[in-house]
Amino acid sequence: MKDFKGKIIAITRPAERSPAAVEMVENYGGTALVAPTLELQISSSESLLNLCKMADKVDWLIFTSPTSILSLFKHCKDLKDRLNPECRIAVIGPRTGNYLREHGLEPELVPEDYTAEGLLDVFKDIDIQKKNIGIPRTLAARDVLPEGLKEMGAQVFLAEAYKSALPQDRNKVNKLITCIMNREIDAVTFTSTLTVKNLFKMVKDKDMEKFLEPLQKGDVLVAAIGPVTGKTLEEYGIKAITPAKYTVEAMMEKLRDEIS
Repeated sequence: MKDFKGKIIAITRPAERSPAAVEMVENYGGTALVAPTLELQISSSESLLNLCKMADKVDWLIFTSPTSILSLFKHCKDLKDRLNPECRIAVIGPRTGNYLREHGLEPELVPEDYTAEGLLDVFKDIDIQKKNIGIPRTLAARDVLPEGLKEMGAQVFLAEAYKSALPQDRNKVNKLITCIMNREIDAVTFTSTLTVKNLFKMVKDKDMEKFLEPLQKGDVLVAAIGPVTGKTLEEYGIKAITPAKYTVEAMMEKLRDEIS
């Protein structure tokens, strides 16, 4: 089915995470406009190095993205040797789980709902009182997961594995903003709250009304990977197409159904 034929679909996720989405758009007959609104910068922070040092004392490791795995293994090359043999591992979704397996570790826990809230729901049935839980991630992420685990009695150790920043080169994003204002694209996709917030940070105040209009009216369709990202879009008065399963593939399939 070529339901994106003649359509231009914008992808705002980080460049290194875009190829799969681009392939889906092209397989459906469309043209992908890649305009990353988020740049991931691997970090050898003090907190990450401390997590490496205390790996033998960690009861749980929670990974919420492949980038956190990449960073931790890059800066803690002997992690598997250091890690507490009884340490249990949770990941936010199957893609992150597959990436972890490539590094020789097996995730024990994957929630059905691929969100921080989904992880917390699973941990409600597990005794984590006074357990040491390490979470390598970007510090720009929401506090829902660490705060929820603390409320359950866990000792949470946040480690900055990477920074989530605005892109240094904004030419592609500026092109996306212009295309939205001129209604020159058919849809724009978002895979996190930060991809949404960063895009709006880069829209000039004088252009905001003209930028919002086609998104709010549905002249340019908007797709969000899940309800958390969708809720962020609602704050701007934008109704997003959201799949039942929170994956890029499901988001693209839902968009394909709506756009055709």
